[in-house]
Amino acid sequence: KITLGKDNGKTELNIALEKITCKVAIGDDLGKCFGIKMIYFDLDKSNIRHEAALDLEKILDVLKQYPNMKLDIRSHTDSRASFKYNEALSDRRAKSTIAWLVDNGVNPNRLTGKGYGEYQLVNRCTDGVKCTEEEHQQNRRSEFIITDL
Repeated sequence: KITLGKDNGKTELNIALEKITCKVAIGDDLGKCFGIKMIYFDLDKSNIRHEAALDLEKILDVLKQYPNMKLDIRSHTDSRASFKYNEALSDRRAKSTIAWLVDNGVNPNRLTGKGYGEYQLVNRCTDGVKCTEEEHQQNRRSEFIITDL
C-alpha cells in the first residue's frame, strides 16, 4: 500500500511492505524505514552477497511500487586499508549495488551513488583501534537515501 501526502510542506510517502507501514521523506534512509539491514560487504570485496540480495529485493519492491522515487546509494568501508584504497573500494561497492538494482529492472536515471571510504564509520573502529570482525563488518555497508519522491 502506498499513499502520498504533504506534511509541513514536505512530500511524504507512506509505504506498506510485508505489513509494515512507515513514513519516509526526502533525505531518509529507505532501508531503515523497514528495518532492512544495510547491504554489507565482505572484507576487500564489492560483490553483492546472497543475504544482501535478499534485502535488496525489498528495496527493489519499493522502487517498483513507487516509480518516481530516486535513491542515492552511499557505500562505505572499514578502516583496514589506506584512505585512497578504501575510497576506490567503496565506489566499487556503490556501483555494484546500483548495477544489481539496474539489472533487476530499475531505471539507472533513478539512482546515484558514491563511495565514502572510511570517512563515515558507524563505530570506534578507526585506524589503530583493535576491533572484532563483527565491528569492522558494521562499517562495510551501503545506505539508500531517498532523493526524490
